[in-house]
Amino acid sequence: MLAALGFCTIGGFLLLTMTKRVSVLVALVLTPVVTAVIGGYGDDLGPMALEGLSKVAPTGIMIAFAVLYFSLMVDAGLFEPLIRGILRVARRDPLRITVGTAVLTICVALDGDGASTFLITISALLPVYRRLGMSRLVLAGVVGLGAGVMNMVPWGGPTARAAAALKLDTSEVITPLLPALAAGIAWVLLAACLIGRRERRRLGELGTPRPDEVAVGDGPGTPRVAPARAGTALTVFNLTLTLVLLVCLVLEAMPLPVLFVLAFVVALLVNHPGWEEQQALLEKHGNSVVLVTTMIFAAGVFTGILTGTGMIEKMAQAMVEVIPDGLGGHLPVLVAVTSMPLSLVFTPDAYYFGILPVLAGTADSFGTDPAEIARAAVLGQMTTGFPLSPLTAATFILLGMSGVQLGEHQRFIFRWAFGTTLVMTAAALLTGALPL
Repeated sequence: MLAALGFCTIGGFLLLTMTKRVSVLVALVLTPVVTAVIGGYGDDLGPMALEGLSKVAPTGIMIAFAVLYFSLMVDAGLFEPLIRGILRVARRDPLRITVGTAVLTICVALDGDGASTFLITISALLPVYRRLGMSRLVLAGVVGLGAGVMNMVPWGGPTARAAAALKLDTSEVITPLLPALAAGIAWVLLAACLIGRRERRRLGELGTPRPDEVAVGDGPGTPRVAPARAGTALTVFNLTLTLVLLVCLVLEAMPLPVLFVLAFVVALLVNHPGWEEQQALLEKHGNSVVLVTTMIFAAGVFTGILTGTGMIEKMAQAMVEVIPDGLGGHLPVLVAVTSMPLSLVFTPDAYYFGILPVLAGTADSFGTDPAEIARAAVLGQMTTGFPLSPLTAATFILLGMSGVQLGEHQRFIFRWAFGTTLVMTAAALLTGALPL
């Protein structure tokens, strides 16, 4: 009975979200409450939901302050000197511009927000591609590759969702994957080099543009990077603070939520010392924070009820009965390999909150750590896969700004994105983040 109710809960959640009958927030709370009441657990709903909320609270806090911190840094113009530098170094040569596109995207994508990454990179680089006659598919594809691999950062959506759904600390998910993430970044740079070399060859066959036609920063139609909104001293401070924050995150000097709270407060005080300025910044970015954190807390209710009623356990048992014994130990690898293609089918919420807990419960019955399932999932599901998924709004920001059709974009970049997942999976297996 509980297994059937659990599958009905997940099926109802997927149906409601994929058909857009209700918002994900409503579906996360409504479906488990209804099935729990049907199963006779109405009197225990409060404690179970509260337990789930307490488990995801650190993740919600971390995401809230991470979004505020990087939004502040973008507003302060921290990334603008980097944009100008890459444009200056990479001009004239399609290969260098393509690799520079990947480097710029990887740096900007540190904020964990695909939409802002696409806005910054496409705005800066599209005029360069136009002047050179380079394919906009190359621009959209390489930006997508860079943003996809960097979406694994702890404050990004997939890692946060995986940690929230399985009640894990984000460090349990991402820290063992750092070598795999480095391998993924190296693969993206190699892919950009290969794509850029092919683009250079194509343009050479068409006729190489004259230098004055491709120079960056001169003449009409060239990209203009907005001047930094912070002075030199303030920019140096922001850069130093961000580097210190990233080092502390990697070294786990403090719990991740505490690090982001402290970093944001210091950055806010230095960049906006006045009360009015501080309030204006919070009001400007408060909507983004609310959208992300409410989803995380709703997920806490969802997983809290599923776990408290025993539905997750019973569903795992039911799945164990249909999975051959020889296959159970290989679930992390199977999850990793299928994670990227499934980005085209499932929304991140449907996968991480609906499917991942069942997979983790099934793997646990075979002696596999649920954290390994979470790591396998973030190697592709809405990380490398999100920039070509029709289920995320950020994808259409990328396509709309670059003027590329979804089908063409998917055909062009799918094999490269899938290759990123395969490379990271191999690295995770070699380093022990996933079991062999």
